[in-house]
Amino acid sequence: MRRGRLPLTALRSFEAAGRHLSFSRAAEELFVSQAAVSRQIRELEALIGRPLFERLHRRVELTDAGQELLRQLTRSFDAIDLKLTEIQASPQSELVKVSTEPFFAGAWLIPRLNSFRELHPRIDVAVDVSPGLVEFRTHEADLAIRHSETRSAWPRTQARHLVESIARPMLSPDLLAKGPPLRTVADLAAYTLLHEQNRDYWARWLEVAAPNSFRPERGPIFGDGNLTTHAAALGHGVALGDPFINGAELRDGTLVEPFRESVAFGSYWLVAPDFEALSPAARIFVDWLVAGIKAQLEWPKPPAPGASSRSGRSRRPRRRR
Repeated sequence: MRRGRLPLTALRSFEAAGRHLSFSRAAEELFVSQAAVSRQIRELEALIGRPLFERLHRRVELTDAGQELLRQLTRSFDAIDLKLTEIQASPQSELVKVSTEPFFAGAWLIPRLNSFRELHPRIDVAVDVSPGLVEFRTHEADLAIRHSETRSAWPRTQARHLVESIARPMLSPDLLAKGPPLRTVADLAAYTLLHEQNRDYWARWLEVAAPNSFRPERGPIFGDGNLTTHAAALGHGVALGDPFINGAELRDGTLVEPFRESVAFGSYWLVAPDFEALSPAARIFVDWLVAGIKAQLEWPKPPAPGASSRSGRSRRPRRRR
């Protein structure tokens, strides 16, 4: 018999009557009339073509077919009841909606999300990548991760500092090995420079690292930092990466830093309407995020592959007028 044609109501009536050996007690259990139970069982008997009960004076007994069917139905209904109870008792999965800046999402957050899921399998994370701050009033996000060079607060929100953003040249070790030596910052002029959004970032970095060395007037332009560092890892040129965001690539040798001269480019911030009002799942995500950032900041720094032109201290570019 096809599943779609199984007489489930009749089977339930039969199972209750068979357990109690009473149509009236089955009716009480199922909150229906005795006549309804009797009718359902007669229809089931007609469907299978054999009796399931022997109707005696003021009592009923199961036939052999009835006993066989009752054993199977009772086991099946008990198993279904147990599973429904387990599902009902288990906590539902929770969703945390995070809006994040593209570079942070692609280079740092996404590669680590699987570890969060392993630790908290009942919490799902929905990641929306956008450079603009969300309007939390429309509930499209619980949290936002944003980068800013000038701001540390936004209207109607709370912000927590995550990590400073600095820029250093990065390239693949293969390109460094086969390319011209990088003894000084000025030697970068012999390489293809990879730009993020425009050529301003390289111009600002060179203004601090090696004033009047050369002007970064050539090289492909990409929409965000994740694309530039990915292109650099493929050997397409030299990108300005972030030693924190690209920490994993520096540790495994996918990218190397020929110079340790750093230029500060603002900070990453965690933003929420009210951190105290976050859901338990969102608070767990915040704790995981902050702990992961703290742990990475404590990593030992990988050695530079070439000579460093300066002390390596972070410098801030001069303000534009």
